[in-house]
Amino acid sequence: MKKILFVMIIIVVLLSGCATDADVASQNLSQSADMFEIDRRVVFYNGITNDYILVVEGRCSIEVDGLDEQLELTCKTAPTAYKKHFLGLSDNVTYFAEQIESAGVDVYRYRVIFKPETIIPNIDLETSITE
Repeated sequence: MKKILFVMIIIVVLLSGCATDADVASQNLSQSADMFEIDRRVVFYNGITNDYILVVEGRCSIEVDGLDEQLELTCKTAPTAYKKHFLGLSDNVTYFAEQIESAGVDVYRYRVIFKPETIIPNIDLETSITE
């Protein structure tokens, strides 16, 4: 485990020399948003009718699924409650996302987040016992 951590630290240090301050700040903001620390407003817009279709506001992580041509929003609604929305994209429907308020990030250091529960999953075991 120590070897893996050491290798990851070396990789981060080597890559940090290749990035600009803007790159580091952008990556840190993206990680903060994916950790549900940043409020966002995501607006879906119809380019033909010039109307807003939907507005989602909150602490949301955004993932674009190009294969299915959809946007996946995962929003944190309470300390242990989440909602996931799937929104189809097309040639006339697009979206834009904005960060509602500024957030402080450190441009001198990358943010690395380890979550042991994602490495060692919580397993639900179901068996069928016949008597």
